[in-house]
Amino acid sequence: MATRWGSPDTWKFVAHEVAAPEAGEVTIRVRAAGVNPADAKHVAAARSDLDLPVPIGYEVSGELSALGPDTRIGSGAASVGDEVIAFRVRGGYATELTVPAEKVFAKPSTLSHPEAANLLLVGTTAAEMLAIAGAGPGETILLHGASGAVGVSVLQQARLRGVRVIGTASAERFDEVRRFGGIPVRYGDGLRQRVLEVADGPVVAALDAVGTDEAVDVSLEVVTDRRRIVTIAAFTRAESEGIVAIAGSMPDSARFRDEVRSELIALAQNGDLVVPVARTFPLAQAPEAQRLLSAGHPGGKLALIPEA
Repeated sequence: MATRWGSPDTWKFVAHEVAAPEAGEVTIRVRAAGVNPADAKHVAAARSDLDLPVPIGYEVSGELSALGPDTRIGSGAASVGDEVIAFRVRGGYATELTVPAEKVFAKPSTLSHPEAANLLLVGTTAAEMLAIAGAGPGETILLHGASGAVGVSVLQQARLRGVRVIGTASAERFDEVRRFGGIPVRYGDGLRQRVLEVADGPVVAALDAVGTDEAVDVSLEVVTDRRRIVTIAAFTRAESEGIVAIAGSMPDSARFRDEVRSELIALAQNGDLVVPVARTFPLAQAPEAQRLLSAGHPGGKLALIPEA
């Protein structure tokens, strides 16, 4: 929990009684909590829409330990002991929490708890980027940050749509991009030329998951329609250049991401959407997990595991 604004090093674990679920609510025993940059970003500095203390963590995987009267979860009927995931909740860095039932869905049996706890934040972000890009089968798009968590989800979802993806990455991460169907190109000087060499035709859209000036500049150079350049990181450039910026805090983005949850869960259940996990940490080591995440590519998603 953030008891004051600042870095994860200032966070504290606070013992508290979990509220019994009322109608329309359920209580989840957390088996894994997803670790995302937004967890730290949203409490790094004072915000007018939040009051301290702020519970940390937006997505979890676990088991139902209680249901409110006459309550169904987002995916339908459920019972105590069922394995579930929850997304767009508050306070996921916990051993147990009570949340609105509409935010809770049956966990895909194909995913472990650490994988399932990291499915929906990156998955819904990637889905929204692709929806705005509007690319169809056989068309080519450019993806900046293809080996990162959002990038890997974009690659998988684009492949299911028959969309060809040129993905920027370091040379050390090329195999990861290829694993999920992308065409890797090295970022850095000369990026525009390398993209055009492998494009073999027009690049109809660009998706930016890194936020660098290079990513925006090259996108503007190779894509003619600025409404099909989407960023989740370069907000200042988006405003000045007329490209599209999205974030889960924006009402339209939040609405889209809520609506697409069931589709992504079905893809995971069918084995069409996987979540590479690089490492798990004990829940008490949440600040360490955030430090690893902020240091650069950890090689996959991270998850926090409460003690049994």
